[in-house]
Formats: sequence, structure tokens, C-alpha cells
Amino acid sequence: MSKTLIRAMILPMTGPDDFFPEGEIAIEEDRIVSVGPKGSAPADFGSERVIDLPDDVVMPGLINTHTHAAMTMLRSYADDLPLMPWLEEKVWPFEAKLSGEDIYWGTLLALAEMIQSGTTTMLDMYADMDRVGDAVLEAGTRAVLSRGMIGNAPNGEKAFQESIELVERYHGAGEGRIQVMFGPHAPYTCSGEYMQRVKKEADRLGVGIHIHLAETQDEINIIKQQVGKTPVQWLKELGIFGGHVVAAHCVHLTEEDMDILAQNKVCVAHNPESNMKLNSGTAPVPELRAKGVVVGLGTDGASSNNNLDLFGEMRSAALQQKLKKDSTTLPAYEVLEMATVGGAQTLGLKDVGQLVPGYKADLISINFDQPHFYPRFSIPAHLVYVAHAGDVRTVMVDGKLIMEERKLLTLDVKKICQEVETRAKRIAAEFAD
Repeated sequence: MSKTLIRAMILPMTGPDDFFPEGEIAIEEDRIVSVGPKGSAPADFGSERVIDLPDDVVMPGLINTHTHAAMTMLRSYADDLPLMPWLEEKVWPFEAKLSGEDIYWGTLLALAEMIQSGTTTMLDMYADMDRVGDAVLEAGTRAVLSRGMIGNAPNGEKAFQESIELVERYHGAGEGRIQVMFGPHAPYTCSGEYMQRVKKEADRLGVGIHIHLAETQDEINIIKQQVGKTPVQWLKELGIFGGHVVAAHCVHLTEEDMDILAQNKVCVAHNPESNMKLNSGTAPVPELRAKGVVVGLGTDGASSNNNLDLFGEMRSAALQQKLKKDSTTLPAYEVLEMATVGGAQTLGLKDVGQLVPGYKADLISINFDQPHFYPRFSIPAHLVYVAHAGDVRTVMVDGKLIMEERKLLTLDVKKICQEVETRAKRIAAEFAD
């Protein structure tokens, strides 16, 4: 039975005033036993290993609530385009040539990047999700997987069946590190009948739904023309809400839309950098939170970001809202909550997102002994406005170290980078011809 004691500065994310400048965390197997000031661990704890990180801030691992991990294969392939031309003329043709093995290696690259930038959990939507699951198991991270389903496409029925198989094979895999949701792509790519089938099957299997929603003005116009409603109003009419639903983006919302999301406990995955890059707009995050909607942070895929760094995403989220409203909007600690506590709630995970006894030992340490972290007036402010991916020193998931002193312990980064480079360039060359 493994027992680990970590000594560091500790930000447990249990409240704005909770911080231990000289703290310690006792961990037994995959669970946190105690969190508090130095010397607070049980007297009989008997740790097998003590990890001393006096210059580090230890906090919960970051949670990426919306991404398409294997799209690392398309990083910087199709930049500076509007969403629909980007999808229809560049992304979808490239993706059509991806094999399951390509997706496996692209996901490994994404997981390596996320681990090195402090992300311990992701909600992913893509194809060949069995290979994504294999990559997650290999990396040792936590994930919620959803097979992207474009109901209006020729393979819509195939995607539906693959979603059922994904639940049956991977829901609860990796000692519970992997969960599964259904992933209808968006209201404009799935018919009402198709989405109702998805909802019925998701309810039967006891899983949630992950969907792009109200992302662009084009989407609003398409659904308005088709059914005379907003996308949110239409999904409500179809009966899609009511269970666990994660709606990605939610940029273009009316007051009624926001009330519907709040009343139906729909969680929102906010992707500020992707929204900016694709000129989708600015999501009404403060207004959603004020209505009680749970909001998590996501990076979206690396083809529309172009990285998977949630520290950068936190900074962008805060600054974007301050530009839109005023400088007091979305203060640093609230943004940290979105990346940790809010992320766990968005994904429906009950025992991650905070450092408290009984929770899973999913945590990261950030090296604060660097010039850009002095003077230390505010730890939360430094984490949101100053920290970047390279500051992460240690990553632990389920009580197991998967990065130590910035060295990945579960993945061969050099091999992964070489594989992705070769595979991506091969596919791109087919279009050049």
C-alpha cells in the first residue's frame, strides 16, 4: 500500500482564503488522506516517500472540459479562416484521411502536451475513440470520451453504434479513470430525430451528452431558418436537456437561452482562445455564472487554438471578459475555479477538482522559484496572469506520478513527436498533389 507525503505551498481550491504557505498532503494509494499545514498528517501515517517541494504551489490538476485531442495532427495546418470554411474546406477533408492509428498518435501528443501543462483530465470528442481510450490508459491521465456524431453525414448511423460500443468497452476503464458520454456534434449537423435517438440511448446507458451549442452566428441563423428558434430553445423542445449535458462554446445566447441552461442544469465548456481565433465571439460567462450555470474551461482542438495550455486559457478568459465589461469582471480565483472545481462539476466527476480528504489524488505543482513569480502578493493572480505551461514541475493522477521534474514517466515524447510529424506531413502531402 503506497503512502506519499508532499510538502509544499498548497492551494486546495476550497475557498478564496484557503492557502497553506507551508503545507502538506498525505496520500494513500489513489486518495488524499489529509491536507493542511506542515505537521497535520496523521501521526501514524508512515509515508513511504516524502516529496519536498518548498518552492512549489501544489493545486488540483487542471480539467480541460472541451477538446479534440487528435487534432494536434492539424496544428497550424489551416489558420486564419472563419469557422465554416475552416471546417468544410480544410479540417474535414484532412480528417477524412486520418486512420485509427493516426488518431492514437495524435492523442498521445495531446496528452503529453496536456500533462506538461498541468492538465490531468480532459473531455474529448472525436472519431476512433477506442484508440483515444488506449492512449489515455497508456498516459495514465483521466478522461471523459465522446464519439463525435454527425447525424446528417453518411456515417451517422455508424457513429451512433460506435458510441454504444464505446460505452460498453470503456466506461469505467482504467480503474475508473475513463468515463464516456454521447457526442452529437451540433444542432446544425444532427437532425432533431437523430438527437432524440441519442438522448434516449444515453439515458438507457446512464451517460451524458457532450455537444457544440450556439457557437457561431452562422449556427444561430441556420437553426432560426430551419425551425424558427435558437439552438438552445430547439434542444429544449426536443427534450435533449434534463440529464447531464455539457454544451461547448455557448457564445450566442439570449436571456431566455441562459435561463433554459440554468433551469436544466446544463454545464458550459468555455473556450475563449478558440472563440477569439475563429471570430466566434465572446461567451457571456459572468452572466451564465450569475444565473447558477456551471462553467468549465476548454482549449478546443489544437487546430483552432493552437495549443492545449489551460494556463493560457485562464488568462485569456479573464482578460476577454474584462475587455468586454470592466476590470473587476471574472477575478483570478473565479477563473481558477472554472479550471478545477468547475471543470469537475462540468464533467460530472464527484471526487476531483479540489484537494480535500477522500478525493482522488489528482494534483500538480508549479515551480514558483522563478523571477516572474516575485513578489508574491497573490498566488491566485500569479497562477492566472503570470504562470505558463513550462512552470509545471510535477503531475500526479490517481495517486501515481506521471511527471516529475518535468520528465514524463509514462510516455516517450520524442517518439510521439516523430510519429506525428511523419503521419501529419504524409496526409498534408496528399492535398498538395
